Amino acid sequence: MLENIHIFHTNDIHSHFEYWVRMQHFIKEQRVQYAKLGEPSFLFDIGDHLDRSNIYTEATIGKGNVKLLNEAQYDVVTIGNNEGITLSFDDLYNLYNEADFDVVVANIKPIEGEEPNWLKPYTILQTKYGTKIGVVGATAIFDAFYKELNWHVVDPKEKIIEVVNHLKEEVDIILCMSHLGITEDELLANLCPTIDVIFGSHTHHLFEEGKVINNVLLTGCGKFGLYTGHLKLQFDHTTRKLIKKDEMVVENALLPEVNGEGNFLSKLSEEGKQLLQTPLFETTQFYNKEWFHYSALSKLFSDAILDFTQADCTMFNAGIFLDHLKKGLITNYDIHKILPHPINVCVIELSGKELKEVYLQAQNEEWPLLELKGLGFRGSIFGKMLTYQFSMNHNRELLINGKLADLNQQYKLATLDMFTFGYFFPNFKYAKKHYYLPMFLRDILAEFVKNKL
Repeated sequence: MLENIHIFHTNDIHSHFEYWVRMQHFIKEQRVQYAKLGEPSFLFDIGDHLDRSNIYTEATIGKGNVKLLNEAQYDVVTIGNNEGITLSFDDLYNLYNEADFDVVVANIKPIEGEEPNWLKPYTILQTKYGTKIGVVGATAIFDAFYKELNWHVVDPKEKIIEVVNHLKEEVDIILCMSHLGITEDELLANLCPTIDVIFGSHTHHLFEEGKVINNVLLTGCGKFGLYTGHLKLQFDHTTRKLIKKDEMVVENALLPEVNGEGNFLSKLSEEGKQLLQTPLFETTQFYNKEWFHYSALSKLFSDAILDFTQADCTMFNAGIFLDHLKKGLITNYDIHKILPHPINVCVIELSGKELKEVYLQAQNEEWPLLELKGLGFRGSIFGKMLTYQFSMNHNRELLINGKLADLNQQYKLATLDMFTFGYFFPNFKYAKKHYYLPMFLRDILAEFVKNKL
């Protein structure tokens, strides 16, 4: 007997629900049709389903996303970094309490305390014909972030291989849900050919027909719900072998529009707005934002960051501000509109000499118009790099808080975590640093204004 098995899969939706209704309508119809043919199907999500830049996700602290996954009848999910490191320990611990699906993440556990009930290193699915499918999952290492949040994270490839070696005598097919990125997936395929399929994500890569490495099929469906993946497996019950695995992706924009799509999006938005109408504080003046200049809002924000971290100086890009801070009553919704990014503050220790180099690098004339994507940034353009309490005089000498800096002395620079990954400032990647979690930029600004002004 030859058994056909179908796996539909999504990844890196980041709370972009523009195509959610038609995508899930399509998947449901497909699964019904395959069920009529006697062909089993399953539905997976490979992480970063939530993104706290979305007001519905922010207002429900991700539990709205779990509700959507339940309604769509997902079978298995893993977590991405947006689930893992943008939620407090308690919020992630309780995120999947009401989940009707399995959550598989093999490489994290609490540093202190009990593991959440939903956390599994793997799960075993079984078709109506008795075929056993082992599903292992793992998420990318952001060790400094996870540690600050009371999670212990270990090397995902090693853990996946350990689980696969445990599973291989128990199951007929092994699938891996990897929120590690394409480079890690390729390495894993070479290290562990026992895996039949690696479902990829994190780096937002798109493989329209999959990619085969070392006889392991790799998948990837881009980002933001633009594509739905469909994996077709054929299992030979006589030889007990998987004899065929084919991947295809469906472009969701080309699917027929479904009635109620607009209402669905409006309902999520309105629910988020209503939940975020909690009054925070009242301002006595208007604070303007500017993307190419210093502004009243950037000065207020710098005061908040320096007060919060007690650092010597601070630096951030003006493009982070997406709205002005109005005069009058301010709610959570207002603050979220200004700073929607899931970005944390980081304090980096640098010598005066290193800080001078940073200041010079920050003058890059190409950065202000850069259309930045990723790294937690949810704005449009980078904007001017702003520095507070450090500058350079006419003699090209570094000043810290108006005084000549000692080039050999260590100073503390408060900046955004997105600058610490090495893309803009390579030396930040290896410098001593401390991340402040779980508070986002908007939380720090709100607390400062509420308590100090």
